[in-house]
Amino acid sequence: MKHDARAEEGVLYQLKTRGPQTAAQAARRLSVTAMAVRQHLYRLKLAGLVEFSDERRKVGRPARVWRLTSAAAERFPDTHGELTVEIIAAVRATFGEAGMDKLLRERTRRQLEEYRARLRPAGTSIAKRALALAEVRREQGYMAGCTRMPDGSMLLAENHCPICAAASACQGLCREELSLFRAVLGDKARVERTDHILAGARRCAYRISISD
Repeated sequence: MKHDARAEEGVLYQLKTRGPQTAAQAARRLSVTAMAVRQHLYRLKLAGLVEFSDERRKVGRPARVWRLTSAAAERFPDTHGELTVEIIAAVRATFGEAGMDKLLRERTRRQLEEYRARLRPAGTSIAKRALALAEVRREQGYMAGCTRMPDGSMLLAENHCPICAAASACQGLCREELSLFRAVLGDKARVERTDHILAGARRCAYRISISD
């Protein structure tokens, strides 16, 4: 099979945004054959970018489920990660934790102004505001999406963190992010983080519902 770098990137993107899945599942989403996806997957496995496990099912043969390896993270770059980590270390050394907290609060204040302006056309509907927030985050590189859950809540999922290195060095960034979402969605919204990349999850996700 001829090497098709674009098709392989499509397979990687599916695993990044949809999580572990079989070749058949990826093929349906990409509108290609399962055989074509398998060929890409085995090539990617040789490159150390994907791995699989055979999972038993109630009926039939075990299903081969594919997932990204840690090496695949390089295909989804962290925005200026090394430089940001160095700046965080310099701020801590110069101004201490109090200075770092002040810096984070100022960053959140600026983000809040920007996000509120972007979400204003969505009105007061929490669902519409959540969808608008997902659009903003998607533009900023978080591979974000927002879906309505069976119970009526919204699930905001971010399949990539472009500031992961910085967040690892300064977890206050994640704390401020949650505060930002709560502030921008309004007092009537309850926002709970359900998945966290730094805790080992494949994505960050937030359940958004109407507060009591």
